[in-house]
Amino acid sequence: MMLLTRYIIRRLTATSFYALLAFLALYSFFDIVSEAGDIGKGSYNGLKMMQYVVMQMPAHAYELMPLVVLIGGLIALSQLASGSELTVMKTSGMSTKQLISILLQFGLIFAVLTAVLGEWAAPSLSRSAENLKATAVNGKISTGSQGLWLKERNNIINVREMLPDHTLLGVKIWAHNVDFQLAETVEADSAVLNNEGWQLKNARHSLLDGNGVKTETQAVEQWSIELQRNLLDVLLVRPEQMSVTALTTYIGHLKDNHQQTKTYEIAWWRKLMYPIAAMIMALVALAFTPQNNRRGNMGLKLFGGICLGLAFHFTGRLFGFTSQLYNVPPVIAAILPTVLFGILGVYLIRKQEKR
Repeated sequence: MMLLTRYIIRRLTATSFYALLAFLALYSFFDIVSEAGDIGKGSYNGLKMMQYVVMQMPAHAYELMPLVVLIGGLIALSQLASGSELTVMKTSGMSTKQLISILLQFGLIFAVLTAVLGEWAAPSLSRSAENLKATAVNGKISTGSQGLWLKERNNIINVREMLPDHTLLGVKIWAHNVDFQLAETVEADSAVLNNEGWQLKNARHSLLDGNGVKTETQAVEQWSIELQRNLLDVLLVRPEQMSVTALTTYIGHLKDNHQQTKTYEIAWWRKLMYPIAAMIMALVALAFTPQNNRRGNMGLKLFGGICLGLAFHFTGRLFGFTSQLYNVPPVIAAILPTVLFGILGVYLIRKQEKR
């Protein structure tokens, strides 16, 4: 049985990776078409565009993982069925429960991969990709491990991080005089963007003159700055691109400031459920696997399974929007699509067994 288990998992994994590569190639083509219009802006050239596209691949892979498991599972199981291998396995003593156990092991492999991509690889590389592009297109800003650096008039500014509500964290400003000699440094815990500039909170000033350094602190201070707001968007990460750890921290920040958290709570629950969705899709693949090798039956089943996978891919987003409109609890909005598809898979498998 161990030999059969390894054989089936190997076939399932191989076809799933082929499906993933095909989808990534398609998504990368769309990214290249979208980015081609920005080539020539600043130092953004073809090589940097390709770097940007490659660094976005982990985020695409994360989004596609349940769909890839479904399509890869459908293709592999259909190939086994068309070659009568599934029939031979069942007549040799393999039960449906054992086949389901093998599929869950296969789904677990991709569930772990999904968790790794969603928690570490995708958020980090997506942010690095945006930093790369922003630095190339906008010559007066630079990004790195310490956040965003920019020059505005005689000021050099460093912003460590920007929260999704456009609150800036870790703001440092070095102000120079007309001879570009350092005249003042300002360090603020946070800043809020408004029409007049930045509203600094807990701003600590160090004034330099011929007699030494004078320090003072302002609880709230308005800092006038002429800077396009979209230049700072390079620091902004959408909820879907945030890790569970980052979402947890930000939800706590919003609650402390008595702000709405539903959008981020939905994203948090979806992050937890997404690896489980990969395992559920493995069961759905079995449910849509043809039980005989008739070509018409096989093509119809494959088409139906792929359509179902695409439906799952977009249903999660739809539930997120509708939950905000109709005040549905975030946990229900996030887990309901996965639960419904899981129930559908179990129902169809039981229906097949009764035939």
